[in-house]
Parts: sequence; structure tokens; C-alpha cells
Amino acid sequence: MVLRVYVQRKPGFKGEATSLLKEIQDLLGITELRHIDLINRYDVEGISEELFESCIPTVFSEPQSDIATHSMPAPHYADEQGLDEKSSDGKDLGEKSLPVHAFAVEFLPGQFDQRAESAAECVQLISQGERPTVRSARLYVLTG
Repeated sequence: MVLRVYVQRKPGFKGEATSLLKEIQDLLGITELRHIDLINRYDVEGISEELFESCIPTVFSEPQSDIATHSMPAPHYADEQGLDEKSSDGKDLGEKSLPVHAFAVEFLPGQFDQRAESAAECVQLISQGERPTVRSARLYVLTG
């Protein structure tokens, strides 16, 4: 059975997402983009659910700075981010009128995935058993 967890940074720890947003806005000139969420997804096979649950706060996330969920987190809207949403002609857009697009980037079969390999090694050390199969992906959720 494939076990899946999504891990994203808590507010205040989203430096990478903030830097990427600024880079896209400044270098590419895409000023309508308002928010980016970066989410790490892990798919694990070959371990029990109990072991998987115990590994979430130790291997797959850092409880102090990450939020781990079993389903895709809901996108953040303008009011949660304190954004003043207006269209280019000055009309109020409202929070739910912002388009949200999401895509995932993952390694192809045969390509080395350092994040997944490190997670598999850590789970093996914790379980003192066989190394599980771990795959990881980075999800980009773009708002605006």
C-alpha cells in the first residue's frame, strides 16, 4: 500500500516561497501572481501505517516549522495573506476570484532523488528492517 504525506512550511518559515514569488514578479514581470505555496509530497511503500505515522514528525517534516497532512492542503486566499485584491482597473476582486493553479515536479524513473533516498535511509534506521520505497515530488501552488 502506498502511504502519502504532504509537507509545507508554516507561515513565518516560507522564505523559499517568498524568494521565488519575488523572483517571478521582478524578473519575469508577472505581477498578477500574488502567492506561492511550495509543498513536498512523499509516497512511501513497504512499511506499516504505524511506522509511517511515527516517521512523519521525525523523517518527513520538522514539527516546529512544517505542517504535515495526508491530503492536499487547501490553497491560501487573499484574506489569509493580508492582500488588497484589486484588478488592474481598480475594481475589488474578492478573495475567491483569484485563480489557483497547481503542478508537481518529480524525478523520472532512473533519476536519482536525494530527498527520497535520504528519507528511505532514515526510515530504515528507525525500523531496523528493510529499506522502503520512497518517492518525492515538489508541488507548486500559484495564486493570482
